[in-house]
Amino acid sequence: MDKKMRGVTLVADWDPKPGFKLGPKDIDKRQTYLGSQVYRNPRIEIREYDIPKPGPEEVLIEVKACGICGSDVHMAQPDDQGYIYYPGLTGFPSILGHELSGVVVDAGEKAFDKKTNRRFKGGEWVCAEEMLWCGNCQPCADGWPNHCERLDEIGFNVNGAFAKYIVLPSRCLWGIEDLKSVYKNDMDCFLAASLVEPTSVAYNAVIERGGGIRPGDNVVICGGGPVGLAACAILKRAGAARVILSEPSKGRAELGRKLGADYIIDPLKEDFTQRVLEITNGMGAALYLEATGLPTAVYPGIEQAVWEGRTLNSTIVVVARADAKMPVTGEVLQVRRARIIGAQGHSGHGTFPRVIQSMATGMDMLPMITKKIKLDDVPENIVALRTDRSECKITCIMD
Repeated sequence: MDKKMRGVTLVADWDPKPGFKLGPKDIDKRQTYLGSQVYRNPRIEIREYDIPKPGPEEVLIEVKACGICGSDVHMAQPDDQGYIYYPGLTGFPSILGHELSGVVVDAGEKAFDKKTNRRFKGGEWVCAEEMLWCGNCQPCADGWPNHCERLDEIGFNVNGAFAKYIVLPSRCLWGIEDLKSVYKNDMDCFLAASLVEPTSVAYNAVIERGGGIRPGDNVVICGGGPVGLAACAILKRAGAARVILSEPSKGRAELGRKLGADYIIDPLKEDFTQRVLEITNGMGAALYLEATGLPTAVYPGIEQAVWEGRTLNSTIVVVARADAKMPVTGEVLQVRRARIIGAQGHSGHGTFPRVIQSMATGMDMLPMITKKIKLDDVPENIVALRTDRSECKITCIMD
């Protein structure tokens, strides 16, 4: 094994906005839970690192594939004042990348494989949760690891997977052996496994947090990014009568059709609410997913569809991260018996193994990957995704 590796590293200046106060979970000049209020002048560098060694409960993984997430784009994207767009947990410098799959090459003596309940020996094919929950705080003890009070996140405040190797706690790993029966090509298997994390974000949003649907319900997905597209696949598999995707990009709309969308709305050319009601014969939808990150632009149309539709008990799930307020009318929620739910993360509740089993039994997410690149190409593609929506999921294949 080599002694050194290269990692795609995000660097930024700690320069809090006037009036910013450190929170109880912030660490001065190291990390914050309000990245867009603190970090300025982001830049991406490819740096050299020592290959890490696993601790007693950790494993060393040789990364095979890692996808670029919208969070990577927004962490590296400055606004007009130079502050990063991403509003959440950040700590730089850090190697980016969290949508990963790979092979275990070394493991600590207390690193156990959940699938076999045996110690990792090396050679196991795995994917990983991005959220490194502690297991000891109140939210973790209550069964809510996505809201861990001592949370670390791969590629956000600890080193991520745009590198040859990564060390992770064994508790966040999931075996992908079942995918081998579907994807005969090894790399296709690793590529599919790299999509488990974003697909699990969608699963957590529409099934765990949103409460799921009953077969025959109508659903509306706003936003044809990877999470929105994954939601199309999950909800169609769950029995939705009509999966309606609102997405202006023709390429992403076509991907939506491949993954389960029955109808496409172009919100830039059509009246969103009117089309939802036309498609559903005036009923509206049982579930609306806000996956655009533009809540001020999108929510009014959702609210109007809830108000004018005949479906009661609608659930509006907000999964996209945005540092913006939604213009909510309480009267609509009250009269229509509707609710707004926030969704964060993907950990716990059996989400990862269920997504893996769904993929292993016919839910093919590979069409989402529209471009494959090498490690040296990652920085320029992260920057390009700020404005170019012609690609859906760009995935790095490691040499």
